[in-house]
Amino acid sequence: MSALLIDQVAVVTGASRGIGRATAIALAAEGAHVVVNYARSSEAADAVVATITGDGGSAIALQADVSQADQVDALIKATTEKWGRVDVLVNNAGITRDTLLLRMKPEDWQAVIDLNLTGVFLCTRAVSKLMLKQRSGRIINIASVAGLMGNPGQANYSAAKAGVIGFTKTIAKEMSSRSVTVNAVAPGFIKTDMTEDLSNTEEILKYIPLGRYGEAAEVAGLIRFLAADPAAAYITGQVLTIDGGMVM
Repeated sequence: MSALLIDQVAVVTGASRGIGRATAIALAAEGAHVVVNYARSSEAADAVVATITGDGGSAIALQADVSQADQVDALIKATTEKWGRVDVLVNNAGITRDTLLLRMKPEDWQAVIDLNLTGVFLCTRAVSKLMLKQRSGRIINIASVAGLMGNPGQANYSAAKAGVIGFTKTIAKEMSSRSVTVNAVAPGFIKTDMTEDLSNTEEILKYIPLGRYGEAAEVAGLIRFLAADPAAAYITGQVLTIDGGMVM
C-alpha cells in the first residue's frame, strides 16, 4: 500500500456498485478512510466495505439519498464524527430514466436532475466549509460524454451532466484560493449495471475508436490520480474524458 492518502478521508457517493465501487476500493488502496455511500439496500455497500477491510483498508457504509439536503448533511456529519475531516469527495451517484423527449414525463426529468445534478451541489456544499478551513481538498464530479455531445433519449441525463460540468468550473474558481481542486471526469460507455442491458452494443462500438467498452477500474484509476497524486495538485476546473476516443 502506498501512502498517498494515509490518514485522509474520502467520501464516495453511489459507491455500492460500478464506478463508485471501483473508486472506493482504489482510494482505500491508497490508505484513505473511505465512506461507501449508498441510497437503499445496504447489502452491496457492506460487501464493498468487506472487500476493503479484508485487504487491510478502512471503510464504513453510510446510507443517504444525496438528492435530499437533510440526508447529505447527516452523511457528512456522521463522517466528521467518525474521522474529523473530509479530504476527498467523489460525486458519483446517478440514475438514468431514458426515453425520447416527446415521451419523457416531468417526473422522469426531475428525478434525474435531482440526483445527478442537485446531489452534486448538495454534497459539494456540505464539504466546502470543511475543505476551505483545512485549506486542502479534492473534489471529483462524475460527468459523462453525454454532457459534452448529447445522446438521443437522454435529454434529462445529458442536461444534468452538462450542468455538472458548468458547476465544476464555477466551484473550481470559487475554491481555488484555498488550494481545493475541483475537476470532472466524463466517462463514455463503461461496463456497469447501467450499460449491461443495452441491446445495440455493436452499433455503439462503431463510435468508439478503441472498439470496446471501458472498465470501471480504468475510470477509478483516473479518479484516484485526481484525488491522490501530487502531480494532480495543479489541475482544477478541468473535464477529463475517458471514453475510448469518442470525444476528440
